[in-house]
Amino acid sequence: MKSNVVVRTRLLGGFFILIAALLVVRLYFVQIVHGAAYKKEGTAQYIQTNPDTQSRGEIYFTTKDGGLVSAAVSLSGYSIAINPHLLTDPPLAYKGLNAITPIDQNTFMTSAAASTSFVDISDHLSDAQAALVQKLNIPGVIISPDEWREYPGGALAAQVLGFVGYDTGSTTRSGEYGLEKQYDDTLSQSSTGLFVNPFAEIFANMEDIVATDPSAAHGSIVTSIEPNVQHELESTLADIMSQYSPTFDGGIIMDPHTGLIYAMAMDPSYDPNNYGNASDPGVYQNSLVSGRYEMGSIMKPLTMAAGIDSGAISTSTTYDDTGCITVSNAKVCNYDFKPRGVIPVQVILNQSLNVGASWVATQTGYPTFTRYMKAYGLGTKTGIDLPGEVTGNLTNLDDGQGPAVNFDTAAFGQGITVSPIEMIRALSVLANNGQLPNPHVVTAIRYESGITRSVPTTEGPQVLKPSTALTVTNMLRTVYDDYELHGKIKMEHYTAAAKTGTAQIPDPSTGGYIPGQVYLHSFFAYFPATNPRFIVFLYAYKPKGQEYAADTLAMPFYQLAQYLINYYNIPPDR
Repeated sequence: MKSNVVVRTRLLGGFFILIAALLVVRLYFVQIVHGAAYKKEGTAQYIQTNPDTQSRGEIYFTTKDGGLVSAAVSLSGYSIAINPHLLTDPPLAYKGLNAITPIDQNTFMTSAAASTSFVDISDHLSDAQAALVQKLNIPGVIISPDEWREYPGGALAAQVLGFVGYDTGSTTRSGEYGLEKQYDDTLSQSSTGLFVNPFAEIFANMEDIVATDPSAAHGSIVTSIEPNVQHELESTLADIMSQYSPTFDGGIIMDPHTGLIYAMAMDPSYDPNNYGNASDPGVYQNSLVSGRYEMGSIMKPLTMAAGIDSGAISTSTTYDDTGCITVSNAKVCNYDFKPRGVIPVQVILNQSLNVGASWVATQTGYPTFTRYMKAYGLGTKTGIDLPGEVTGNLTNLDDGQGPAVNFDTAAFGQGITVSPIEMIRALSVLANNGQLPNPHVVTAIRYESGITRSVPTTEGPQVLKPSTALTVTNMLRTVYDDYELHGKIKMEHYTAAAKTGTAQIPDPSTGGYIPGQVYLHSFFAYFPATNPRFIVFLYAYKPKGQEYAADTLAMPFYQLAQYLINYYNIPPDR
C-alpha cells in the first residue's frame, strides 16, 4: 500500500516538473526568442497588415577571435501609404505627416491626385512615429508593418552577400545574388504566425538539433568572412583600379587546407543598401565564381607538378629551349621569342617560359597531362556555397586525343578556361600536401532557439604525392624570392611560393586573341611556404599602363601579406 502511494507521489511530482519545464521553455520562446515579434504584434494590432513582411535570419561575419559581426540584418518598422480617393484634405494631411517624417511636398500632392487606390508615401518609420501618425486619424492614410534589409558594412563583401529584392514578376521579396540567394530557404521564415503550439515548437527545435542538413531549417548564417581582412582586400583592389584602370579586378584570400574563405571581393562593387543605384547591374555578379577566363602562366606550376608527379621529369631534368617551336602547324613562343639553350626546368618557372611548359606537357604525355588537369578540379564545379558557379572549359584537351598544340598551350594557361574559384582550389593542392580543399563561406547556422550548428565540410581527394607538392613549393619559393619584381618583394623572415600570369584575351569576333597589349593579369601566392596559412589570388582584366602581371599585382600581394602577417601575428619561418 505504501509503495503505491510513493509511486503515485513520484508520478504526480514528475508531472508537475514536466509542466513547469514546459512553462519555462515556453516563457523562453515568448520573452527571448519571439519577444520583439510579440511586441510588434501588440503595437500593430490596430494597423493594417502587410503580407510582404516576413522574418528573415541574419548574416554574420566572423572576426579572427571568433566574434560575430552583423553583415545583414532585418529591421522592422512601418510604412505610410495613402488612398487618394479617401483623402479629403491633401494639404492638411501633408502638413500633419511631414511634421512626423520628412516627405517631399510635390511628390505627395502628385500622389494625392493619382487615380489608384494605394500609393506609397514613406517607409522605415519607427514605432513612435507610427503611433503619432495613427493618432492623427487622417482618412485615407494607411499604416502598414514594414520590414527591410540593412547591410551595416555598406558595400563590404557586397558580391558575397547579395541583397533582398523582388524577382521579375513577383510581388514578394527574396534573396537575390550571393548568400541571400544561396541560403534564401534558410534565411526566410516559412510561417509568420507567432501562436504556435508549444509542444510543436519544442519538437521543431529538437528537429533542428538532429537534422542531417543544418541549413534545412530557418535561422541565421555565420560566415568565415573576416571583416577587417575583407576591408583590406577591397582597399587593395581599389588601389589597383586607381593605378591601372582595369575593366574590373578581384581577389580571394583562403585557407588552403580547409577551404575557408576569409575575403572575396570584386571592383567595381555596389552598396546593397541602395542596390538600385548601381549604374551597371553587372556589378551584382560575383565573377570570381561565375566568370571563366584563360588564366595564363599561373597554370605553369600545375603543369610542372603533373610532370614531376608522373615521373616524366625531375628537378634535375634539363631541356633545350629554342625560343619558339612549331606544333600542329602553329607557332608557340616564349614571351620574348628568345631561346635560353640547355637549361634546368627550374628556369621554366623563374622566367615563365611558354616553350618550357609545353615541353613538360609533351614529356608527361597528353593523356596523363589531361588526367592531372581534371584531377585538379579544373573543368568542374568546386561546390562553393555561392550561386551562379560555372565550370571551366577543358574541351580543347579532348581526353588527351586533341591536336598537340591544344595541350602545349594549355600547359601555360591558354586555350582552356577556368573560374577564379576553380583556379585557387587547384593551386591550393601545392600548399595542402597534394590534397584538394573544398572552398566554402558559411560555417554555421544559428537557429531562433539560440542553438548553433556547424555546417559540415568534407576533404577533397589526394591529387599529388606530398613530396611533389613540397618540390614545386620549393621551386615557387625561388620564383618569389629572386624573380618576382627582381627580388624587391622578398620577405626577410617569411617564405612565400608565388607565380604571376599574363594571359592573352580571346576575341570572339575573330576566334583568335585581341591584338596589342590587352591582357588578363593574375597572381597567386601562399605563405608562409613551409606551413601555409593563407593562399591569395588576385586578377585584373585589361589593366592599362603595364604589360606584365608582376608590375600590377606583385606589390599589392606583398602589402596584403604584410597586413595578414601583422594582423594574425604569424610567426616567422626563416
